[in-house]
Amino acid sequence: MKYIIILLSLLLSTHSFAEKAKVAGKIIGDADYKIILKNHRFTPAITTVPAGKKVKLLVENKDASIDEFHSDDLGVEKIIAGNSKAFIFIGPLKPGKYTFMGEFHAKTAQGSIVAK
Repeated sequence: MKYIIILLSLLLSTHSFAEKAKVAGKIIGDADYKIILKNHRFTPAITTVPAGKKVKLLVENKDASIDEFHSDDLGVEKIIAGNSKAFIFIGPLKPGKYTFMGEFHAKTAQGSIVAK
């Protein structure tokens, strides 16, 4: 019973977080920025973050297929199941441009983080 209550609490907190999120870019709540993967493309394609600060990204995969958020520049590899979300922590970053891609659809799923 204890585990069911914990599981329900986690599910409800995820739902309330989703209610707080804007469509793209800056969001309210637990994450600093939101990036959406839909039709194997990232929106926004460029996300600007503050240099010198650790930030929390929410990456939402709205495609039915699995993909991997991959960035050699950021040192990140994160599998994101279809129709699901994942948090990714980056930084603190030096000023500059950091590219990322959807590993399984690399020709179309391209994006970048710009630290200013």
